[in-house]
Amino acid sequence: MRPAPPVRFLAIALLLGAPRAALAQATGLEERDALAVAEAALAAVTAEDVVALTDLMVDEAIIFTVSGPDGDLRFSIRTRAEQRSRGFSGDIIERGFDPRVRVASGLATVWLPYDLYVNGSWSHCGVDVFSLLRVDGEWRILTMGWTVEQPPACERHPDGPPTAGP
Repeated sequence: MRPAPPVRFLAIALLLGAPRAALAQATGLEERDALAVAEAALAAVTAEDVVALTDLMVDEAIIFTVSGPDGDLRFSIRTRAEQRSRGFSGDIIERGFDPRVRVASGLATVWLPYDLYVNGSWSHCGVDVFSLLRVDGEWRILTMGWTVEQPPACERHPDGPPTAGP
């Protein structure tokens, strides 16, 4: 049996690799789209726009907070409807960084460290965790949870404190 010429071998290798490359590109796109929803949620919090935030969610969405010093953890849970009626208080700046996104079929998770300032002053940092579902071709938030911590349990944004407006 004669060995395959190098050009033919290369062409076969490229053809066999093409589906993997297409899958990698699709996965990258799915990850970017899922992350965009998480970032839009943070932008809505910063804009104090509870309608924009809750419009990113499925009707059955759950929002929860985990907080507490020295291992004495407490949590609170609310529904999308409760969040929508609750609104925000104070001038909030929430900034995420160093995201980690995983996608499998119609499910995605976004792990997003953040820091938060209220009325121009440091408040806390932690991790936002989003579970997203693909509904009618779009990512929607199923759960949105976050920790409320202080350094060194969490990190401040690597860019330092936010700057004042333009």
